[in-house]
Amino acid sequence: MFTGIVEELGEVVRITETAGDSALVAVRGPLVTSDARHGDSIAVNGVCLTVVDVCDGTFTADVMGETLRRSALGALRVGDPVNLERAAALGSRLGGHLVQGHVDGVGEVLAREPAAQWETVRFRLPAALARYVVEKGSITVDGVSLTVADVGPDWFAVGLIPTTLKLTTLGARRVGDAVNLEVDVLAKYVERLLGARPADPGPPGGHPATDAPGAAAGGLAVPGLPGAATTGGVA
Repeated sequence: MFTGIVEELGEVVRITETAGDSALVAVRGPLVTSDARHGDSIAVNGVCLTVVDVCDGTFTADVMGETLRRSALGALRVGDPVNLERAAALGSRLGGHLVQGHVDGVGEVLAREPAAQWETVRFRLPAALARYVVEKGSITVDGVSLTVADVGPDWFAVGLIPTTLKLTTLGARRVGDAVNLEVDVLAKYVERLLGARPADPGPPGGHPATDAPGAAAGGLAVPGLPGAATTGGVA
C-alpha cells in the first residue's frame, strides 16, 4: 500500500528481457534503496514492484508480461526518469490517499495549460474508469496522488503545483505521452457492495409483512383493517 507521495525521481539503468515476455528492470534510487531489502515493495510510476536485489543505490525487479502490457512500463527505456515511492508504514502520515500500486488503465496527456503558479493538465480517461472519477476526488497518475479539478465523459484535469512539476515525471510529460492511472479503490468497493446487496428477506420467519391484509411492519395485524386481529388475538 502506498500514499501517492513520490519520494524520489529515479532512473532506469537497465532492462533485461527474461523468459517469455517478462523483463528484469534495474532502477537507480538512492533514497528508496537506503533501507530496501529483498521482497520489499517499491512503486515505480505507480506500479507496485517487488525488489529482487539491491546494490549501490540501485534495485532490480521482475516485471511480468501482463504488467508490461497493461501499464505504461512497457514503454520504458534506459535513461527514463521514474517516480519512486516505498510502501507506506503503519503509523506514518497519509499525505495523499490510499494507493495500491495496481494500475487500472493507461491514460494519455491531452493538453497542458501553464499558469503563473501552477499548470493545468488534461488526461484522456478510459471509458471503463470514467464512473470512478469525480470532481474533487482522488486519482493516481504515474504514482502521484492528485485531486481531480474537472472531469468530462472521457477526460479529467488536475492542477499541478511547482513542487509536483519539479520533483515528479509529470513536469516533463508531453501531449500524447501515456500515463498509468489508478482510481480510488474505495469507489470500486462501494460499487461492488451496492451491486451485491441482497434482497430484503422481510421480518423474521421469512414472511413479508404484507402477506396478510392489514398486516403492519413486524407482522402484526392493524385493528380496523380487513383481517385485523385485536390485541387479545380474537378477530
